[in-house]
Amino acid sequence: MREGKRKIDKEMNIGEVLDKYPMARKVFQKHFGKGCFTCPSSRMETIDFGARMHNKDVNEIVEELNAKIKV
Repeated sequence: MREGKRKIDKEMNIGEVLDKYPMARKVFQKHFGKGCFTCPSSRMETIDFGARMHNKDVNEIVEELNAKIKV
């Protein structure tokens, strides 16, 4: 990964990531389910919060997101 390029981290909100990287949708769908996108709060919640709510490993999700966007 190159210095200066922002990567996805667990404190970013889901909506921000989806707006910037639409291809991340598949990763969120895999870990949080299809219902994630109909929940109004999901656009404002952090990845960390979503992972805790779905009992998922936030580090695994963040790794997959960064691999998907190839930063």
